[in-house]
Parts: sequence; C-alpha cells; structure tokens
Amino acid sequence: MLIPVKIKQLVLDQTLSPVVLLSDQEETQVLPIWVGPFEAQAIALALQGILTPRPLTHDLIHSLCENLGAEIKRVLVQDIRDGTYYAELYLRQGEKEIVIDARPSDAIALALRANAPLYINEKVAAYTLNIEDLVSEDQAEELQQMLADNKPEDDKKHLH
Repeated sequence: MLIPVKIKQLVLDQTLSPVVLLSDQEETQVLPIWVGPFEAQAIALALQGILTPRPLTHDLIHSLCENLGAEIKRVLVQDIRDGTYYAELYLRQGEKEIVIDARPSDAIALALRANAPLYINEKVAAYTLNIEDLVSEDQAEELQQMLADNKPEDDKKHLH
C-alpha cells in the first residue's frame, strides 16, 4: 500500500546535518531522511521556486527527461537497509513505465521539479516518528538561513 507524503520542511539535526522531513497528509507522523548539503540546497531551491542562472544537476536531469519524452510520475521511498533509505523514481515514456533506483534526496529533488507526488510504503512507514517530538521552529529557521546564505554561484568558491 502506498502512503502519500509531503515535504514538511528541511531542518538541521544536532550536528548541523540537513534532514528532509516527509510527513503524512495529516502532519501527525514524520519520516526524517538525512541528506547531503548539495541535495538539501537542491530541495530548498525547488521548494522556494528559485531558478538558477544555469541548470543545476537536478534541473538538468529533469530537462533531459522532458526532452526525451519521459515524464516523472512519482517517487516511492520503498526500503530501508542498514540505516539507509532507498527510493524508486517512476517515469512514463509513451506506454512504457520505467522504474529507476535512486537516493531519496535525488528523487525528492526531481519530484519537486516535476510536481510529482511522493509516497512511502508500509515498511518505511514503520520508521515514522510523532511530529511533535522532532522539530523545533528554531532549527527550521537556522536551516533556511544557512541555505539562503549558500547560493549556487558560491559553489565554485568551495572548489578551491
């Protein structure tokens, strides 16, 4: 059984690592998925509707799909093994359905760009937490500020 989820918010954990919080539709349960800083930035940009001057990786993949006639239909976070979540990206190309293994962070970033729905299955739903026990408003504001301060054009500065 597929359970629809949405992005509740991006937060930082105690070690300042970014975490995507997927919540059920009623916003009573949440699934925390730790992501890398670049994936967090890609998700934050899409959530805020910010377009970059040049396409970032997830924008490029979305554009490739569109130009090859493949539509991103949905994302399913479908497994957890050894503390790592696994997702599947469902594409439709003509009459053909294509299922691609993906990291949840990449799949979520692509789903946001394609306005595709997000789901978890019952196995993954067993790892959800009560939402009140997890997030403080201060943490959410800190992450928003950090992501706002780290603009895409700043990425090249970090390469040197």
